[in-house]
Amino acid sequence: MPSKFYAVKKGRKVGVFNTWAECQKQVTGYKGAIFKSFPTKEEAQKFVGGNEENIEESENIPYAFVDGSFNAATKVYGYGGFLVYNGERIILQDSGTDEEMASMRNVAGEILGSMAAMKKAVELGIPKIRIYYDYMGIEMWATGQWKRNKKGTIEYFDYVSSISDKLQIQFVKVKGHSGIEGNEEADRLAKEAVGN
Repeated sequence: MPSKFYAVKKGRKVGVFNTWAECQKQVTGYKGAIFKSFPTKEEAQKFVGGNEENIEESENIPYAFVDGSFNAATKVYGYGGFLVYNGERIILQDSGTDEEMASMRNVAGEILGSMAAMKKAVELGIPKIRIYYDYMGIEMWATGQWKRNKKGTIEYFDYVSSISDKLQIQFVKVKGHSGIEGNEEADRLAKEAVGN
């Protein structure tokens, strides 16, 4: 049994590999590759985002990076990000001033950004999407693992539930401000949306 398992979250092929040589093939020269080694296969699979069997090659699954921002001076919340589909990058960006939503600060933008990616995917007839995010609530509220007690989180969960028959969503957590190209771009677009 291998002493280490190599998890590739973003690369030519996403999954868990038993040797560094196999992992290296997927990440060397791949821009923005995300990978890590783990002592157990379970931990490696968790990092990748589930069971290997459910994961296809990255390039074949449309994906989005989303982020939220808040301008404390103007009380404007907003989101930025993009959806990559058929080799095309579709920018997602908007802001709002609803007082109740603004009380959630950048979290309002985070969930609206994730919803924007889902809405665009549904509009384009995409059956499956991978959403990269840096705030845990994006996944936890969507899947019902976190309690929803604010207008924004309730509407978010209800929306995700309403499209569950049209869109299969795979959530992938990335570390914010850690040099991951897609995340940095989403962060920049989110800041721009709120005038920061």
